[in-house]
Amino acid sequence: MGSRGFSVKKLPGTTFMALICFVVLYAPIVTLVVYSFNAGESIALWQGFSWRWYEAAWLNEAVQEATIRSFVVAIFASLISTTLATMAALGTTRTGPFPGRTAIYLLINQPLMVPEIVTAVALLIFFASIKVITGYSGLGYLIAAHSAFCIPFAYLPIRARLEGMDPALELAAADLYATGWHAFKRITLPLLTPGIGAGAMLAFVISLDDVVITEFVKSAGQDTLPTYMLGQLRRSISPEVNAISSALLAFTVALLTAFFLLSRTRRR
Repeated sequence: MGSRGFSVKKLPGTTFMALICFVVLYAPIVTLVVYSFNAGESIALWQGFSWRWYEAAWLNEAVQEATIRSFVVAIFASLISTTLATMAALGTTRTGPFPGRTAIYLLINQPLMVPEIVTAVALLIFFASIKVITGYSGLGYLIAAHSAFCIPFAYLPIRARLEGMDPALELAAADLYATGWHAFKRITLPLLTPGIGAGAMLAFVISLDDVVITEFVKSAGQDTLPTYMLGQLRRSISPEVNAISSALLAFTVALLTAFFLLSRTRRR
């Protein structure tokens, strides 16, 4: 008698539990988006459709400053983290086995395994020591903190892309007397571009949405959009926060969709 494969779908109640999980996860988000179009000031009473709170958020100078600061930090953090992640991926996939490679994987992916609050506290202590010595308290600390935290997020898709590439192409370039730089420029980098783009997008989204590390590392007057929203929620809940959240959600979903499509790109 042949053995039959096990399927989770055949377990009783699996579909029902899956639906419950989806409702619990996404019903609050749908409610948030719906009430961002509420004409009234109450967050729990629907008073008609309106773009009022989107207009208020668009004209709010504090929101504009926080948004610009968020994008500046996210752009620089994604560029720095993607560059370092690309170098790390090349060093761990385009070399032969060497002692300590597993330890390097562990160090690179450590921010993914350690609770974010631990990383935030460690960065706070480290940068506070530097501030005491140098007296500098600019935006560079926030960019450095986000860059360090985003490296593993950029590293994973880049490394996955490299592992899927055929090393014979680079060996063929070397057989045709191409130098290491020319082989990288003409062969490796064009094939690696989708992975680099996907890693950069993912790092950008992680930096843009980060709250915990930003809250610990930022100085006075350096609120990003997520920390600005958190501060508003501590005072009073306004539908304007719903509008900002919905806009940020739409932008994040668009970037993640682009990341998903780019990560699925196959080499020709």
